[in-house]
Order: sequence, then C-alpha cells, then structure tokens
Amino acid sequence: MEYSFSHYLLSKQSVDDRALNQHVYQHLQASLPQGPLRIIEVGAGIGSMLIRLLKWGLLGQAEYILVDEMPENIAYAAGWIPGWAGENGLQVKPSPGNCLRLTNSKMDVLVRLECADVFDFIRRAPQPADLLIAHAFLDLLPMPESLRELLSLVKTDGLAWLTINFDGVSTLEPVIDPVLDAAIEQRYHRSMDTRPSGGDSQAGRHLFGHLSGLNAKIQAAGASDWVVHAIDGKYLADEAYFLQFILHFYEQSLSGQPEIEPRALADWLTKRRAQITRGELVYIAHQMDFLVKPLGV
Repeated sequence: MEYSFSHYLLSKQSVDDRALNQHVYQHLQASLPQGPLRIIEVGAGIGSMLIRLLKWGLLGQAEYILVDEMPENIAYAAGWIPGWAGENGLQVKPSPGNCLRLTNSKMDVLVRLECADVFDFIRRAPQPADLLIAHAFLDLLPMPESLRELLSLVKTDGLAWLTINFDGVSTLEPVIDPVLDAAIEQRYHRSMDTRPSGGDSQAGRHLFGHLSGLNAKIQAAGASDWVVHAIDGKYLADEAYFLQFILHFYEQSLSGQPEIEPRALADWLTKRRAQITRGELVYIAHQMDFLVKPLGV
C-alpha cells in the first residue's frame, strides 16, 4: 500500500466529525463575536477544519489564515479547497498573496494559505485573531512552553479552540496477544513522549494545568474520542484507509526499538491489517477538546 499523508488527512474527516465534542463546539458557537471574524488555524494541514466549518455554517464574514509548515499540505489545500467550494455552490475568486475568496448569499470568507513553521509565523507578529484553532496539533509540541506563544496569536477578548488533544489511551480490538498488545501500546505512547520535536502522550489532561499556569480561562472542555469500527463488515467513508495509516504510524514509531522483537511486530501488523480487510478491527483513542479565553497571555 502507498501511504499518502494528505490522503490520511482526508480519510480522518469523518472520524473527526464524530469525535469533536459538541458541548465544547456549542460553547464556541455561542461565544463568537458578531460581525467579521479573523481566524488563525495552526498546523492546519490540507484545510479540513475550514471545510468542516463551512459545512457546519459557522463562518459568515471571516478572514481565515491557514498555517502549515508542509509545502505539500499547502499545495493540496490550494487545489482541494476551491474544488470543494465550487462543487458546493460557493463562488471562488483567487486573490493576491496566495488567497482565495469564497462567497455565497450567506458567506464571504477570505482564505489565506501560509506555508510556514508556526513559530516563525508568530515571530512576524501577525494581527491577532478573534479565534485561534489548533486541531490535533498541541500533542506534537513541547509543552507548556509552546502554549504561551500560540495563545499570543489571540486578541485579549478572543478565544482558542484546542481540539483532538491525545490523552494516553489507544486501544485496538480484538486482542491478538495480551502481553504483546500491551507492550506495543506502551512503547507507542512512549515514542510520543520522546520525539526530538516535542510531544506528550497525555497532552489532554495536562492542558488543564498548562492553561491554568498561563491564567487562561477554560470556557468548556470534554472528550473527543476517535471510535472507528465497521458496520456490517464495512467501515464508513474512507476509514479503512485511516486505520491502515494508524498502523503505519505504529510501524514507523516502533521499528528498530529494541523492546519489540522485529518479527513479532511484523506478525502483529500483518494480523491487524488482515483484521481491517475483514472489517473486524476496532480502534479507540481518547482525546480532549478545550475552548479557552487566553486573558491577555
């Protein structure tokens, strides 16, 4: 199988749609100011959250700055977003500065695509946002030091919507070998904690303390668990590919680690992939969503 990160980001849209905590999202809807919004999304990938918020009707008049450091993600977004918009009844007008204007009778959204490391972007001191979005991103960063910088992107009276923050539980069912399964899960989580670039396998629960330490006020919080399973032997949408890519993450993270014997890992992966083919594999990952007022961090 060929593994494409942009395909993975596409395949997890339906998984994230179900996972995002609706209590937190409803607080976001109720708390956003009236009138034009300035939104910055960091680690924005191919623009999946933008598409989601267009579908969900959250955006009226807005400027949406989509920041990602991977050129292939920005390139994909530059083709996918206008293509999706055109297919869904929006007018698409290219604008100077790698921008797109998406309009219909109810929306006027200027989308700016920024290919940049998020901390380089912050150092340019952009105009602060009414809303910062960090989706499935904070658990990849060194914490808590990164959080102060990220929250500096928000106006004093603005909001930060921090979603899909991994929180230390990932389960694959049915069990293959209780001892090996437990060892693989433990080592996989440990690999998140020892990334050179930072990361935390319990980022969700730790965000309560990190935010409190910055005097940021939590407006709402709740679980945003991924739960993926087949129905009548078939996975929804493109979720079989999503599961294959999750196993690819396991393979990348655990290959070469002395604690897991290579042949045992290879056999485990083969059996797990066969479970996907048969529509048997169930995947659960525990995560947390937050809506935050930075209060001048």
